[in-house]
Amino acid sequence: MLDRTSTLFSHVKGTDNPWASGGLRDFFLYRDLGIAAATHGKVIAHLVKANLPPEEGTGWHRHEADFQIVIMIQGWAKFMYEDQVTLVEAGDCVHQRPGIRHYLFDYSPDMEYLEIVSPADFKTIDVEPVCEIPKPGAWV
Repeated sequence: MLDRTSTLFSHVKGTDNPWASGGLRDFFLYRDLGIAAATHGKVIAHLVKANLPPEEGTGWHRHEADFQIVIMIQGWAKFMYEDQVTLVEAGDCVHQRPGIRHYLFDYSPDMEYLEIVSPADFKTIDVEPVCEIPKPGAWV
């Protein structure tokens, strides 16, 4: 049985953790929300925002995770989920089922989303291409 008391209270203010590079993707910036530490690695929550224009995108991959959601805060992103183009806009929430093959290939300059994943140390696995990827648009 899950011991729900084994987590800590956490309050991360907007100025506590700066945006930083060095996350999963070089063309994004990340802001840690302190959830991985507070949950002892059960869950991670971070903000992700566009840093550089899309060129190649994320490549085809999947995650070894039990749970993952993306909540678009502002802007938009285009994903391929299996062979389906999916436009995710501000206010949208996507539950990425475990193991779904996907590719983020285009996004707006103001794109920012909240990502919540369990466990915090989830793995990203490159996979064979599922289908052709549309070309990203240019930032103007």
